Amino acid sequence: MQEALALAERAAELGEVPVGAVVVRDGEIIGRGWNHPISGCDPTAHAEIMALRDAAQRLQNYRLVDAELYVTIEPCSMCAGAIVHARIKRVVFGAIEPKAGAVCSRSALFDADWVNHRVLWQGGVLAQRCSARISAFFAERREQKRRQREQGRSASESQGG
Repeated sequence: MQEALALAERAAELGEVPVGAVVVRDGEIIGRGWNHPISGCDPTAHAEIMALRDAAQRLQNYRLVDAELYVTIEPCSMCAGAIVHARIKRVVFGAIEPKAGAVCSRSALFDADWVNHRVLWQGGVLAQRCSARISAFFAERREQKRRQREQGRSASESQGG
């Protein structure tokens, strides 16, 4: 999870929501990813998807049997679906995602009886650090927007508007 947190910082440096993920098999990191859908102009460029892609390319196999995925926040439905298709054995995440989490918060995709692969999961690993990083990001973003609004008002007032 420490490495996933470090990758989340890469996302933050790009102005993206700070989420990082790693795929591990036999104690070795075989895939890394961080959020970059905005900077990459790719709606699927979530940290989990990027880590799965990296691992699949390294192994030259789209099935990542016996691998585990560590991610700083609970996966969304898109990522949870990709995790199932990749045949990830277990997902470990930090913070829950109350708005869009598809593991235990908004839905329980891994536990659905219609899913053709069972994914074990564990949440809450370094949850405080993971949650604090994302919360700080959104607080910074809200502050930037507030400053921009104030600058816009100041500019229009100085122009007599």
